[in-house]
Amino acid sequence: MSDDLIFYTNPMSRGRVVRWMLEEVGAPYQTEVMHYGQAMKSAGYRAINPMGKVPALKHGDTIVTECAAICAYLADAFPEAGLAPPLAQRGAYYRWLFFAAGPVETAVMNRVFGFEVPAEREATAGHGNYATVMDALEKGVSGSDYIAGGAFTAADVYVGSQIGWGLQFGTIEERPAFQAYWQRVSDREAYRRANDIDDALMPPEGG
Repeated sequence: MSDDLIFYTNPMSRGRVVRWMLEEVGAPYQTEVMHYGQAMKSAGYRAINPMGKVPALKHGDTIVTECAAICAYLADAFPEAGLAPPLAQRGAYYRWLFFAAGPVETAVMNRVFGFEVPAEREATAGHGNYATVMDALEKGVSGSDYIAGGAFTAADVYVGSQIGWGLQFGTIEERPAFQAYWQRVSDREAYRRANDIDDALMPPEGG
């Protein structure tokens, strides 16, 4: 039933990552657009996500937040979509999902805000430094067509989104390997469909 899968989002948010994943899954879902400000910080929505942020997903009695976690959950909840490798082959799949959610996100946001970990403290920081993260990510997207091997998975939705946004906004270096990977993973009907849906939900310019 469509009301069994509820997606809380805003078209100007990381919710676009989850929208793409939902379109890849192909299961019917209901969208609840959350506006920034009072609605997103209300007690009712904080019962869904105590952080007062989007995206979030409610599937029956299960609530999942955080983009990478939602992508992984949907791949498991809808195995017929084929978006997760067999359990015995999930090493790279889990590695790159969490690498993108941890070191990549941290390194990129530190760079955006002008933070730099002192060289003598890099061993303490989980991401080390931006250059090391970019080198590791480049190696990850260069070994095969997709981040977890020869087939497209939920990890490509999440890692691809991080790289795509980074290239668009200049927070990830324009290395040929990143550009080629993004072109591969974004050339999908589900990605185009998700973008069309979210673009239609954008507020009018000047509105």
